[in-house]
Amino acid sequence: MSEVGPRNEEGMMPALSIHTLGYVTALLPLLTTHLCWGLSILLGYIEPCNPYGVDCVSISNTGRHGVAYFLFKAGMLPTTLLLFLFWGLCWQWLALLGQGRHRAWLLVALLGSAALMLYALTLGHSTGYYPVLRRNGIALFLFMTFTLQVVVADGLYRTERWHGAGLGLLWLSTLTLVVALLSVALAAWLGEGYERLENGFEWWLLLLLNLPMLVLARLWQLSGLKMGLRLQE
Repeated sequence: MSEVGPRNEEGMMPALSIHTLGYVTALLPLLTTHLCWGLSILLGYIEPCNPYGVDCVSISNTGRHGVAYFLFKAGMLPTTLLLFLFWGLCWQWLALLGQGRHRAWLLVALLGSAALMLYALTLGHSTGYYPVLRRNGIALFLFMTFTLQVVVADGLYRTERWHGAGLGLLWLSTLTLVVALLSVALAAWLGEGYERLENGFEWWLLLLLNLPMLVLARLWQLSGLKMGLRLQE
């Protein structure tokens, strides 16, 4: 991977810009969940409501019934692979910038992708251990994703070129953490009354967790970051 143009060395494939992968990785889960929300309303499975407000449905409920059930899986399962590729490219980018991270970081990315896959596969099944697996899967995914975003933001913050972008991403991660902690605090304070707000917090957290990936994709585009493959006989 390189921040310069395509190499013409013998045995090298033309370098490919990777920012498109970043944009797709960030937008696919957002597009999937919002399409499932609209489709479920259209087909009468849920009542019309503002997902970012009160008294609306959870993200999971938008993909439980009818065509939305298949659409949800069709969008989220490819996202699991894209996310692992995305964080792998971030790992290589930080190394290129002189901010290399331990390879164990890739294990964190793999666990996050596997957790999201577990959530997507168990969605729509409400018997046995499926609800427990689904809740644990999404909780692990959120934690791993947040951790990876902080690591990348910190690495960029330590570079001269991307110091400002890294600082902005750290502030965005701080906002995400504040929203998550506020959710926990309100759940403890309001008790059953928190159920009216819970789903709205879920939608906001999904949005906040995808915004940093959009920013990173934009940074890749600005830097002209490219990836090439070497051919061997």
